[in-house]
Amino acid sequence: MIGIKDVARAAGVSQATASRALSGRGSVSEQTRDRVRAAAADLGFQVSYHASSLATGRSRNIGVVLPYVNRWYFSTVLGGLTRQIIDAGYDLTLYDFRGGLHRQSVLNDFLLRKRLDGVITVGLRLDDADATRLLSLGIPIVSIGGSLPGIASLTVDERAIGRLTADHLVSLGHTRIAHIGGEHESDLYFHISRSRREGYHASVDAAGLERRSAWSVISDYTVNSAYAVAKSLLADPHNRPTAVCCASDEMAIGVILAARDLGLHVPEQLSVIGVDNHPLGAVFQLTTIDQFVEEQGTRAALALLDELGDAQEGSSGVLPGLSELPLEMVVRSSTAAPDETQNPTFQ
Repeated sequence: MIGIKDVARAAGVSQATASRALSGRGSVSEQTRDRVRAAAADLGFQVSYHASSLATGRSRNIGVVLPYVNRWYFSTVLGGLTRQIIDAGYDLTLYDFRGGLHRQSVLNDFLLRKRLDGVITVGLRLDDADATRLLSLGIPIVSIGGSLPGIASLTVDERAIGRLTADHLVSLGHTRIAHIGGEHESDLYFHISRSRREGYHASVDAAGLERRSAWSVISDYTVNSAYAVAKSLLADPHNRPTAVCCASDEMAIGVILAARDLGLHVPEQLSVIGVDNHPLGAVFQLTTIDQFVEEQGTRAALALLDELGDAQEGSSGVLPGLSELPLEMVVRSSTAAPDETQNPTFQ
């Protein structure tokens, strides 16, 4: 019967190295891993994951918990972390809350069944009871999107994002700046929409600009919703802003499409800025704030694998104290200085 010793001998490595290469655990170069796997395939050797889990106490399974799987931000984060987890030889179990529909059953039942080696949460606030319950499992947990007490957290300064979008438009000379963002979140989720709107308020207040309630409107982060609210926002030529801050690129694209349908030229008559650096932003030449969405997932996965002792060479040190990801302004042609000759007299 072919065993791990035979595979190691055929690959020219130690038995320990062959075991790490086939299990996906530990630091093994890609070249060595490929050589060991090729030797195993030639010999017809199959890894017994059941036996491996009994020996190590590991399930080789990572849980990922998020509120939506069908929205761009969450699916992109998921793409970033999935590659790292699978490359490390782990299975992935996905828990989609579908907003809040399955939240309690996942937190109070599924995650407590002790079938996971670690958990990554995306965009979820946990109260003290939920956090304590998860920490009692004794497995690594990483949060993406906000800080959780006692849990390694990867955060983004959402208020700074909102302020950067408005600051850019102020620096171009705009004085009539609107904002399209999401509705205020409940305490079940991090207050991303609220924080970005507060950043916008801080910027226009610091510039001494007027804040009109009619210029702060709510969308649901989709192109269609933003298109509809932008049609109303931009309809009155005498009370129209010359620039719009959007809390996401998809909303910004909706605004650009609405402006075009109203006969407005971007950026001559309306400047538009978004957030995310969505791939479609380049198509629409959209100025945006890059928050490195895919990298958020990648770094969270590497942090978890590092805690499990399965990070690849050169990736250690991501945990503890996951720092805030950097933000980067990407300036394209959807923003420019206002051309007052292109706009009617403001009332």
